[in-house]
Amino acid sequence: MLQGTASDVGKSVITTALCRIFKQDGFRPAPFKSQNMALNSYVTEDGKEIGRAQGAQAEACGIEATTDMNPILIKPVRDMHSQIVVHGVPFAQMSASDYRQHFLPEAKQTVMEALNRLRETYDIVLMEGAGSPAEINLKDRDIVNMNLAGWADSPVILISDIDRGGVFASIVGTLELLEPHEVQRVKGFIINKFRGDLSLLQPGLDWLEERTGIPVLGVLPYIRDIQIEAEDSVVLDSLRHGKSGKRELDLAVIRYPRISNFTDFDSLSREPDVNVRYVTSPEELGQPDAILLPGTKDTIGDLAFLRESGLEQAIASQTERDHVQLVGICGGYQMLGQHLRDPFAVEANQIQEARGLGWLPLSTTFLEHKQTVRASGRVQQRHPIRLYGDQDLVNSMPVNGYEIHMGVTECHDAKQVTALFEIAHPGGQPFQEGWGSPDGKVWGTYLHGLFESDQFRRSWLNGLRQGKGLAPLQETYSAHERKEMEFDRVAESLRSALDMKRVYEIMGIQYRDPASTVNDRKQADV
Repeated sequence: MLQGTASDVGKSVITTALCRIFKQDGFRPAPFKSQNMALNSYVTEDGKEIGRAQGAQAEACGIEATTDMNPILIKPVRDMHSQIVVHGVPFAQMSASDYRQHFLPEAKQTVMEALNRLRETYDIVLMEGAGSPAEINLKDRDIVNMNLAGWADSPVILISDIDRGGVFASIVGTLELLEPHEVQRVKGFIINKFRGDLSLLQPGLDWLEERTGIPVLGVLPYIRDIQIEAEDSVVLDSLRHGKSGKRELDLAVIRYPRISNFTDFDSLSREPDVNVRYVTSPEELGQPDAILLPGTKDTIGDLAFLRESGLEQAIASQTERDHVQLVGICGGYQMLGQHLRDPFAVEANQIQEARGLGWLPLSTTFLEHKQTVRASGRVQQRHPIRLYGDQDLVNSMPVNGYEIHMGVTECHDAKQVTALFEIAHPGGQPFQEGWGSPDGKVWGTYLHGLFESDQFRRSWLNGLRQGKGLAPLQETYSAHERKEMEFDRVAESLRSALDMKRVYEIMGIQYRDPASTVNDRKQADV
């Protein structure tokens, strides 16, 4: 089990890297996080919803993600209230106190049944903790840190982030706040995000091992520009200004308070000519080439944020510029319409009806059933999107993605808009999805992950370039191949800095030298 001295110390990335290392070493690993709080979701093959980090970790393992890998997902709706998702299906909306008092006491069985199924199926299960195991106010009903380690009889590796400062205090302080039997489970430390001369840190490492009697398994370097999908919007704090250096295309993503699935735009940010910025005010909006309204867990509430912050007017002003496009994904798509209705209080607020931004003749009603499904198809023959390229190819361009929404969106006047895509759900019939204005300046869709479709992404960006009088770029990269390369890159960095022999000993598994594993594979192929 991988636990941390705090949130955002790198547990998810280190778990992902170890998943890939164990796969490279010939094992069948799987990830597990009993309880995850995140607004970035992943849709499994059977149409269920789990945390995006566990989905990415499953991909690093080379396996299909299942709800057993994240049986409980908490999706904050507003302050102190969240939607509780159990095995990929919405269970209830609860306040924080109700969740602790009424749900957590019954959660152990759900968690352990899921974990045991994984242990029966895979060679290695990597359990990821949440926050810190030393949160005294939460320990009595913990299902994600030391209690879980005890139920599973699992050794623990404790991770701390040296880039924050105070790494030795955070490690020793964490151990001081644990019970003696919990300390006994901690078999090693990983110090993450180190920059500088390791020899200068060595006296501190020696002191830590002498003080605690627990070995430091490795000091991991600070890895820049990690391109593994994040689950926590805290990472957006570092992306407010986008990438350093001037890029020819400037894309502004509106960061509302309940932004979800912001990883939809990761593939855009990796293009060489694109700068993706996350903005919260009219001043930050500037004069972008496209404005992107992402998903949200509180569409009506975040729509109010646009109005209160002055962003609604700023967006309208910028969209009037000739080449600028306004694009909505999921909740952002719903905002582009004229009306939003919430008769069942799905979004846990008191507002049953709200006026949309009014760009498209659409209305959305939030229902009690959530749509979670993968989808694939092609660009509609008479689509309005400003795509660059041979029209015969553009009109049949493949698109893939997934849907996560509780709203149903209807069009009131098909003469004013044009459908975007023809898609199908697994085993279903094709249907039209998404709408856009005839001039292609405003369009929206429920398809998360749309920009991971390589041809579509580059064709859309080249359309933006054409609007600015810039020459098009050829297809620049494969999103799938880049993801695989990133898993390998981070795994290699981890392997070079971590005492993997000791990690295997902690798990009770005989160490396999990577070179001999490669030779074994070659011999097996022969």
